Amino acid sequence: MNNIMLGQYVDGNSWIYKMDPRAKVLLTILLIVVIFIIPNLYGMLIAFGVFLVVFLSTRVSILRVVRGLKPLLFLLVFTFILQLIYNTDGKLLYTFHMQIGLFNLLILLGILFFYFFTKKFIKFKIIYALIVLTGEFLVLWLVKFDLLCWSNFDFHVYDSGLKNASFVFLRIIMMIGITSLLTLSTMSMDINNGLEWILAPLKLIKIPVSVFSMTIALTLRFIPTLYEESKKIMNAQASRGVDFQEGKLKEKVTQIISLLIPMFVISFRRAEDLSNAMEARGYCIGAKRTKLDELKFRWRDYIAFGVSLAFLGLAIWSNFIG
Repeated sequence: MNNIMLGQYVDGNSWIYKMDPRAKVLLTILLIVVIFIIPNLYGMLIAFGVFLVVFLSTRVSILRVVRGLKPLLFLLVFTFILQLIYNTDGKLLYTFHMQIGLFNLLILLGILFFYFFTKKFIKFKIIYALIVLTGEFLVLWLVKFDLLCWSNFDFHVYDSGLKNASFVFLRIIMMIGITSLLTLSTMSMDINNGLEWILAPLKLIKIPVSVFSMTIALTLRFIPTLYEESKKIMNAQASRGVDFQEGKLKEKVTQIISLLIPMFVISFRRAEDLSNAMEARGYCIGAKRTKLDELKFRWRDYIAFGVSLAFLGLAIWSNFIG
């Protein structure tokens, strides 16, 4: 469960834990808007540096966020490479002279066979896959054998491609980091209260805001729980000889079905238990509810709003002068 951040609360005592949950939800939305308004790489680098300093001041473990990036590592690298390939404007930085032929193909196939044979013994499979892909690229670039060479081609790296790739990469990292700060430092019920307060104007058009916010809060709350249950089921299936990492396509479909069916059963049971517990505590859909703790904005919330609005103003101003 350490590899999943969404919905996982980590107890702490820094300034961000003492902020009003309504302020944290609003600031999360505001900062994501700021990230999308920033026009260039230099502004994104400044924002990333400020975010890193603020993140370290919260005393939230940065290793948790890094581990949470593991499922998105391939997507980040893939996006980075696409930006390098399709942005061909500006100054040419470097040209990779690539070659494909029989000799290169044999080496590439050998690396792939070695990867598929050894990946079951490697703990960090995504990092291992990235290392293998890097090795494949180096073979195409460095290994030259003119005999039985089929094609020579060039891979150009332009400054615009590198800037855009870095820009998108930092934007995704910052979005994940900001949303992680919200969920890691705020309990699900506090997120529910914050969302309900923010969406309160929608009550004027008969939208059940309390039900909507409760649904979101419960969804975030049970993501880590269901993830842990899936790990238990996979371990139980593995003890019976099921290997979720290997097998043909038909076998993988069967393995996924053997995982999904008990997951659905567990989810319905937990939903029924939760509904009975909420009913036993007097929860009624649509009824007016009181709060155990009264939410109140404090000086740290106003300071955070002031700093965030200043960044928003700078981002808008940089768009006009850029």
